[in-house]
Amino acid sequence: MLYYHRIYNEYVRLRREVDMLKTRLIGMEEIVRENTRFERLLDFKRKLIYSSVPANVIARDPTNWNTSFIIDKGKNDGLALGMPVVTAGGIVGKVAEVGDVYSRVIVVTDPQFSVPAIVQSSRESGLITGSLQGFCRLRYLSSVAEVQVGDNVITSKLSTSFPEGLLIGEIVGVRGNPESVEGLEFVVKPAVAFSKLEEVLIIQK
Repeated sequence: MLYYHRIYNEYVRLRREVDMLKTRLIGMEEIVRENTRFERLLDFKRKLIYSSVPANVIARDPTNWNTSFIIDKGKNDGLALGMPVVTAGGIVGKVAEVGDVYSRVIVVTDPQFSVPAIVQSSRESGLITGSLQGFCRLRYLSSVAEVQVGDNVITSKLSTSFPEGLLIGEIVGVRGNPESVEGLEFVVKPAVAFSKLEEVLIIQK
């Protein structure tokens, strides 16, 4: 009986050690993933010709989970209204509210967001605006514009806030009537998955 009691105690001890090691392993995996994200962001920061400030996403509005978020940088860090927010994957949005140490960012799918853009392959120019469906709208292109599903859309040199050539997203559909006053409207899927954002760069242009 004493033998089995010792075996059981040893089993409990080993089980606790295994659980502790699993917890440590998960923590190490998170550190590796975080380091990988930071390396990508820092590499992108080095390539920018503009000065920029890195920031962490620290909060989200439950009612607007994927259209705005709070970052841990503000006026004390040199941030101002309208500054572009980006990642290595593409543009995120812009600073909409700024406090001393915190700021609110709206993303490209927010209806309040807009930026001049061009279709990278054909160089057709238009305006990107947000929508309520989680996508962007590319409007004001010519009715005979050479645009296809799968084309990339980037920021235009006409933008007064965003540097040109940054990826916005990919055209995934078309709506409207070329004969109407408003013409065609192209649906653009953002390049950045906003629900997965943890770190961003704010460009101080």
